[in-house]
Formats: sequence, C-alpha cells, structure tokens
Amino acid sequence: MKNTTLTQEEEPPSLQGTQLFDYDCKPSNSIVRKLWPSVTADDWNDWYWQLSNRLRSVYALSALFDLKPQHITKYKQLIDKYHYSITPYYLSLIDWTDPNDPIRQQCIPDFKEIDYVSVGDKDPLAEEDDTQVAGLVHRYPDRVLMLVTNSCAVYCRHCTRKRIWQDGESIRSKKELLAMVNYVRGVPEVREVVISGGDPLTLNIETLDWFLGELRTVSHLEVIRIGTRIPVVLPMRITDELAGMLSRHRPLWINTQFNHPREVTPEAQEACDKILRAGIPVSNQSVLLKGINDSVETMKALCHALQRIMVRPYYLYQCDPVKAAEHFRTSIWKGIEIIEQMRGFTGGLCVPTFVVDAPGGGGKIPLQPFYLLSAAEDEVTLRNYEGMIIRYHNPIDKAPRPARPAKNGKVPVDAARYKRRKEKTLFSERPQ
Repeated sequence: MKNTTLTQEEEPPSLQGTQLFDYDCKPSNSIVRKLWPSVTADDWNDWYWQLSNRLRSVYALSALFDLKPQHITKYKQLIDKYHYSITPYYLSLIDWTDPNDPIRQQCIPDFKEIDYVSVGDKDPLAEEDDTQVAGLVHRYPDRVLMLVTNSCAVYCRHCTRKRIWQDGESIRSKKELLAMVNYVRGVPEVREVVISGGDPLTLNIETLDWFLGELRTVSHLEVIRIGTRIPVVLPMRITDELAGMLSRHRPLWINTQFNHPREVTPEAQEACDKILRAGIPVSNQSVLLKGINDSVETMKALCHALQRIMVRPYYLYQCDPVKAAEHFRTSIWKGIEIIEQMRGFTGGLCVPTFVVDAPGGGGKIPLQPFYLLSAAEDEVTLRNYEGMIIRYHNPIDKAPRPARPAKNGKVPVDAARYKRRKEKTLFSERPQ
C-alpha cells in the first residue's frame, strides 16, 4: 500500500489562535470558533479544507478539553495505538453541554478503548483468513469485498477494522488494485464487488474513476457497491464532479452509515441528494451502539429522517466484538426489541434488518422477532405486531382440499387499532 501517513505529533497551526470571527459562517459553537478563528464560509464548504484541518493530534485534544499533563500522556498512548481524525464539520455537530453526546462518543478517543483492549478480537470477522489477494476478501459465493484504503475522514471509535489503523494512512497501489480486478476476472461466479476500506471516497477522483473503469471491463461483473461514511462526516466531498463520475459506472450502489438522527443534517441531505440525482441508490447500514442509538425512539427517529431524504434503512448491525470497542456493544436482545417495536408501528421501508455478522467469517445472520408460533403441514399459527394470534391456511403440494375456517384471535383491546375500530363504529352511528 502507498503510505500517506500524516504525523500525529505535528501541532496544527489552526490551534494557535483564540479570537472569534464575526461573519456569517456555518459553525456556531464556541469550540469550533476557537479552533478555526479565520475560517470563511467558502473554506468551511471546501472538502479539501475540511480534510486538511482535521483534528488528529494530542495537542488538539488538549485544546478541546484543557488536559492535565497526566491525561495528555494517557491520551498519547491511546492515539498511538488507535489514531483519531475528526473533520471540523463533524466536530461542529457535537453538543458540548452533554458529556454523553452521541456524536462525541463516535469520534472522540475514550480511555475505555484501553480498558477494553483485552476483550474481543482484532479481526472478529476473520477477513484476513478469507483474503485471496492483498485487500480482497472472498467470503460469499457471488461477491467479494475490496479494501482499497485504510484512510477515513473520521475514524469511528467502534470500527470493526481498527487493526488496520496501525499501518498509518495509505491507499492501495495501482498494482495492488489491478491484482484485485484480475482476481475477479478469473472467478466467473463473482457478480458483485463491494468496495470499502477505510473509506473509498477519500481517494482522489482520478484514481477512483480509473479503478471503477477497470472493474467495468470484467464481463461477468454486474454490480458495484461502495461503502462510505463520507455523506455523514464530510458531506462537502460529494461534489457535482464526483457524483457525475460515479454515474458513469452504474449499476452502482452506495451504502452509508448514519447512526443517529442528529447526523441527518441539511449538508448530509444535499450530499445524498446529489448521489440520488446521479441515478445511484443510497442505503444505510447503522451499527447498534450502547448509549447512542440503542432505543426504539432514537432508531425510529433516525429511520424516519433517512426516509425523508430518500435513503433506505437497510441493515442494523450488532456491534462487532472487536478489540477496544466492547463498551459500545449491547445485548442482541436489545436489537430484536427495537425491531419488534418498529415493525407494524412504522412503515416497512423504515424498518432495517437486524443482523449479526458472525465471528469467524460466518457472514451476516438476520435476527428478527418471533412471529411464527407453530407450524403444521397445512396450517401455521402467527402473531402480528399487536399480539394478535392468527391461524393461516398453508397450501400444500397435494390435491386441494377445503380449508378449515380459521378461528383467529381478536385485536387486543389495548391496541390502537381496536380503539380506531370502536371510534369508527361510533362515527358511523352519528346523524349525517
């Protein structure tokens, strides 16, 4: 991989001033105004400026929290092992009056990462065991995963690939990228490629355009997917130029990762809209995170917000058992509970599939509430979202016979639908 490491010891020049600006610009909280006192609106909306002004060093953390010397030492140990990077934009979403702010927890290094470093696995999904050529993971029969970079605009503290952070920041060389393409060319069963990292949209547009073009020369390759968090953490990167380039390589799908409704900002909406207008569907893969989105109310608000901007809630992942992320993990039953209290209570387009990515390379296993209560050859017993018990005739591959009349349960009296039915009866009896 080509190394593009930026040292964490270099103190960013943007931390050398404390004056406040008094002109119209996006950032409004005092932390942002302190760190970038001279930023203009044009700067703020420039993704190059956002990348070059990311917080990355222990000095930046000290500026944020006014750290004592002993804390600086401990933070340095932490970020030497698990580096961090935060764009000014994503930092601006933090509510600093809340120590448990959901944005803050996802991006600010936490000593819990050291406390839990002995729990979990470096590579919980056994990606390295299924790696065929450098960066290419072939696990499922008809698709492969390509890790084209280990660089991200923001390093999520719950990342399942923390193990690759220790190699610095780098991108695959063209030789390595071509080796991935040639592997796919030699395996006719592969019809789909998932491009991930790191974040593929941190690559320069010329390299990404070339790579997608090379993949399109493979005759049996039907679909390309890109996994990216750029619309969430650096929406300025989704320029008209980038969207236009991506549109030339359709059929192409984008999967992103919104984890909290506060991440669905006007800037994020604009970024997703540019992708959608380029004819590229956008789906979302949230990670279930303790104290961030592990409630029905938060997940429903997130999925509703995503539907409003035409991003399809696709997966809700159980947080992987990766080293230094155990403090983010919830019980599996929490995920099932969330889905159960969403199914039927909001539209199906708003309900993601809850999945566990099984350790050891077992792949994605969907987990859903129990709606099938019993089954016989010609009848099954079902439970709906209200708790209503339903007997359902099941056709069988034999000569047809009369179905027994179903004796279905009644709508529970505490269900909203029961109340609506009663109100409807009363309404129909009113004089017209």
